[in-house]
Amino acid sequence: MNELIMSTVTGFAVGVLFAKLKLPVPAPSNLAGVLGIVGLFLGYYLAERLWIR
Repeated sequence: MNELIMSTVTGFAVGVLFAKLKLPVPAPSNLAGVLGIVGLFLGYYLAERLWIR
């Protein structure tokens, strides 16, 4: 749980920094892009669990 909190706080801080520097957000700007990243993570996780030992 601590890892989830720390990654959320870090992401928030980076988001604030990008806003202050007026840089584009390095993340998908819509739900389809976010779901693509989730799918990539799940595919990697399942492949690692099922085939790579």
